[in-house]
Amino acid sequence: MSAGLAAALLCWLSGCGSALWRYSTHSPDYRIFSTRSAIIIQYEGTAFSEWSVPATCTIQNKSSPTTELRCFIPGTQVIKPIVTGPEEEEARYLLVEHSHICFLWYYTVTNNLENLTQTLTIWVYDPEHSNADELQWSADTPSEKSIVLTKVLSALGQQPTIHTLLKRRVYSPADIQNEGTWTVEIPMTSDDVLKEIKGNRVDFQDCFIANLPFLLMAPLRTIPEDPGFLPLTSPAGTPLMTVWSTCRFSLVVVVASMETFQTNDSFHTWTRVRVPPGVLSDVERHSVTDVILLTQEIVFLIKGSLYLRTLQEFTRLQSNEGLPRDGIRGIETRTWCASMYVFKVSGRFCHSVILAWTEHEIYLGYSSFKFVKLITTAELKSILGLPSHDTLTIQHLGYTLHPAEFAVLVQHCVSCTAGTKVYLMTYNEHSARWASQDFALEIPVDTVLRSRFLYSAMPDLVMWDRNKVYYCYQNFTVTGIMQATTGEEDLSLLAGGSNIYDVFVDYFGNIIVLMENNVMFYSKINVRDAIKLHAWTSEGVESSFALSASSKVYLVTVSEDGTVRPQEYPLKLEVQSVTSRTEDQCPYMAFHNNIFQLFYFLDKGEGFTVWSQIIYPENAGVDIVVESYGPKILKMQKVTHYEIAQGYCTKTITITFSQDTNYESIQDYFKVQEKNSGLVLVQLRASEYSKTCPVAQKVFQIAVGCDSHKYIAVGGFSKTECQHRDFSYIIDKSYLRQQPPKDLKVRYDWGKFGCPLRLDFREKFQPLIQLFDENGYVKDVDVNFIVWEVHGRDDYSFNTTMLQSGCLNEAQTWELMVARNPHLPLEEVWGPENYRPCFSYAIGTPGDLNQPYEIINISNYNHLYWPNDHTGMYVFRVKILDPNYSFCNLSAIFAVETYGVIPRPNIYLVVSLLFVLVLVFLSILVFSYFYYLGIYRQFIYEPLHKPVGKQKKS
Repeated sequence: MSAGLAAALLCWLSGCGSALWRYSTHSPDYRIFSTRSAIIIQYEGTAFSEWSVPATCTIQNKSSPTTELRCFIPGTQVIKPIVTGPEEEEARYLLVEHSHICFLWYYTVTNNLENLTQTLTIWVYDPEHSNADELQWSADTPSEKSIVLTKVLSALGQQPTIHTLLKRRVYSPADIQNEGTWTVEIPMTSDDVLKEIKGNRVDFQDCFIANLPFLLMAPLRTIPEDPGFLPLTSPAGTPLMTVWSTCRFSLVVVVASMETFQTNDSFHTWTRVRVPPGVLSDVERHSVTDVILLTQEIVFLIKGSLYLRTLQEFTRLQSNEGLPRDGIRGIETRTWCASMYVFKVSGRFCHSVILAWTEHEIYLGYSSFKFVKLITTAELKSILGLPSHDTLTIQHLGYTLHPAEFAVLVQHCVSCTAGTKVYLMTYNEHSARWASQDFALEIPVDTVLRSRFLYSAMPDLVMWDRNKVYYCYQNFTVTGIMQATTGEEDLSLLAGGSNIYDVFVDYFGNIIVLMENNVMFYSKINVRDAIKLHAWTSEGVESSFALSASSKVYLVTVSEDGTVRPQEYPLKLEVQSVTSRTEDQCPYMAFHNNIFQLFYFLDKGEGFTVWSQIIYPENAGVDIVVESYGPKILKMQKVTHYEIAQGYCTKTITITFSQDTNYESIQDYFKVQEKNSGLVLVQLRASEYSKTCPVAQKVFQIAVGCDSHKYIAVGGFSKTECQHRDFSYIIDKSYLRQQPPKDLKVRYDWGKFGCPLRLDFREKFQPLIQLFDENGYVKDVDVNFIVWEVHGRDDYSFNTTMLQSGCLNEAQTWELMVARNPHLPLEEVWGPENYRPCFSYAIGTPGDLNQPYEIINISNYNHLYWPNDHTGMYVFRVKILDPNYSFCNLSAIFAVETYGVIPRPNIYLVVSLLFVLVLVFLSILVFSYFYYLGIYRQFIYEPLHKPVGKQKKS
């Protein structure tokens, strides 16, 4: 047989020469596919004759290529177009269910930037009796039928609520309006964007409303489409490149051979991304070979260089940003969202967001678009233990699900004339350590591999070249080449000679291999074979997969006129159709769990319990496998419960995660803390499953350490009950701990210290310490803490002695701790790292137990009391002292102002005043003495009455 005849025969066997047909419903995302819904079927091709449908279905016009049918009896319905000619078209086995879900929620969003809230307007619609705007999700107001339906359901007690899936918050609407809508106002968030509309269990005509999961984030702009700018495209003849924002699926960028397109609403609306003239040559503008999207910035790889397109400009990233001028072979960003982890540990670690590589160098890019060269292949050879004269090149890089890890595929050869080996290494950005995985793959010299890590706690991944897909499951213990149902490993032979273009993976474990001619193969995580899916898109149409705002799969196609069309893709129905003719059955009936969050944070002394349940036929022997990846810092206690009834076995496993490390009285406190903190990825999966299982596995993260959004505050203080002003005051030098030579002038910072609490000097005070996180108040702190005056005052004391507190040895005091750590500032001399309790004869030394006990607890009745001879302003800092309470260094600041003391007279002033009074008195006495002496003398030497003189004679 000639090669051409063999290729033609293979093409006929694979169906590459046939036309295609599709189906759709009025419901978006195919969420309602039941006996109540209409099924629109459409044939593309010229050989159509009529439709073959089962007798349980009715069809409007069986001779029309596009028509509508309804199936009133549930079950698998075989639908097939009959065509003229010797070839037959493929039949679909569509599972039509009997469902009581008939109605859907509809919502519109109004962004209120003045108070950073979003107003959702919600109503109910019936997709079988609705207008086109609602079906296309472009309506601003409800249709007349939707208004009536919503009002009827409201009268029956229906009311929607908004549930956030990450922070578990619930928002309820106001009363229904006359327009037949509810309105709910919720805050704009960037870390709680996964939401769901749920209603009450209210039915109308035996029909309920389906819950609506969706993604709602703060409004984001797209790059403006400036007139006069020029198109930016991929090379002619190359498939679409589609990327979406890791945590915002509705933000998508598509690079086609005629334009680059962007959207922020999953292509309900879209614009073009163009570049100013003169920046790139015509050849460069049509040479985009890779692209990544970072929220509102797009990075393009063009001719070995990176270009950044922002809302304002288009620039080249080069040596100023830490990159080589050219030679870059690829770029990658994160596949899976890690926003909660990054949010919780913000400020502690700096995580890269871009991986870039040349043939021999790896670069890490950060959110500021600054890059750092991490390592070269010469250094990687040393880590792998390879001879320095061997050839080692970088094939591909990719982020794992772990927020701090990525992996690199390196290709090694000696003479590079025959085969080469591919090794995989992982790098942890927290520990700055490389790890060589137990993996080696032999490939031809000219083979180029790409990889994508799956949504799995373990570093599971798939790799592909032009013809084959390689899998690595269960932490590299299960590896091989994915085979088709016929046993063929070369998928291109089953796709008419077309090469593998991309491999799409999602959060549900689905794996779709997309060929360049739009032929698709399907597999699932931990499954080693793939099935060929029905044809859905014509060969000449550029298409690619993306995730919608509700985490559903849809196809993006670009027509020759430059129009972008999103198409909902019924992956579940298509897989059911293909596997209905095989023996591929899921080994279990149901797989449940109570894990509602993707991320958990554990502090010292905390723990949580989850359960998972699997139901399977008796004697099937299916187990629940619990796997973890990361440091061994958690204690897992498992309890399994079995039930068997009516031929089915129910197995329930309960797992408690906790830590049992005691941090009290250890020498290397901070080292032990670091050793027992980190991120652990956990997954629950069935020991056996197949492509038809609806749920592959449940994955969640447990971070052990300090939550950066956890803090403490002292209860009873406010920033609104006093005049908002800064002022200064003087602390007498005799009241200061260090006894300085002069008084201390202090500036009171109201913004930092808040309003002081005014207390009578006779009133004792015990601070009430309260714990908070980003959601608000958590609980009152019931462990030991210490306080100190930040400016060095020590003119206060404690009302409880060491003996009264139950100490067996002398307790720690500020004076003792300052003496032991004279080189440290006051805030560091005493803390959980060096706390030693006094309640054991084995710890500490005997001493004077009548000293004040300076450690406070909410239950030990120890209070601060104030001097009775003067008032003052005290600014205290409080710190949690218990080493087993938290990984965080929890402290807070508060101020107390005492009043009520009658001031004592100043001795110097009194003496001075007495001296002045005596001096005045003496002066008066002296003055009086001389005054009266003059008068006395006058009466002594001058007679009181002059004698009358004798008269002269005339």
